Amino acid sequence: MDWHDFSHRMAGMARSLLAQDSVQGTLERITGAATELLEGCDAAGVLVLRGERVQTLAATDQLVVDSDQLQERLGEGPCFDAARRRTGEQVFRITDMTTVEQRWPAYAPPAQELGVGSMMGFLLYTEDEDLGALNLYSRKPGMFDETSETAAWLLASHAAVALSSARIHDQLVQAVDTRHVIGEAMGILMAGRRLTEDQAFDVLRRFSQERNIKLREVARQVTELGRLLRAP
Repeated sequence: MDWHDFSHRMAGMARSLLAQDSVQGTLERITGAATELLEGCDAAGVLVLRGERVQTLAATDQLVVDSDQLQERLGEGPCFDAARRRTGEQVFRITDMTTVEQRWPAYAPPAQELGVGSMMGFLLYTEDEDLGALNLYSRKPGMFDETSETAAWLLASHAAVALSSARIHDQLVQAVDTRHVIGEAMGILMAGRRLTEDQAFDVLRRFSQERNIKLREVARQVTELGRLLRAP
């Protein structure tokens, strides 16, 4: 690998990650960059666990989705374990899926049938949170070595920081939007029912609790219809 060229391309990738305007855009840029920057990488995706259920994000190929679903059915697999920190390791590499794989014996044979030749995975994490696992696939055995692992680890480190930043930004935008919608709904109720600010908020809160609807959705209903469908 030409590390000088790789470092320049990595710098460009890092800037493009920070330029994305959404979490989904950041995820897609991460997986796309993996296939562009890493020799032999045919497919990439991010795996996130919701309890024991697997969610595949920004997959560049159906192979990623199929592999993730296989691991969910089996309850084992390298990506599955990386996301759960089950092994305590933050990186895994399977150089050749055709050899006997002792760590995941149930996963390896059907993974070969899917077309997995070799693969790597990296926990995406910051000091504060785990964000999932970045998983890289090659259809050919022997495509990933120590150099590949080092390069991919650098990419994953940049990716984790960018993804964490994108999520924080998204949460802030949603919080501001929620506050605006609730404030607008309260104003409508205050004018229409001659309520105080506290009374208007209490109407929204009680309606939300009694009907098990998020407060934001109740407020949006009021702003769109000018009223609650059924007053609490």
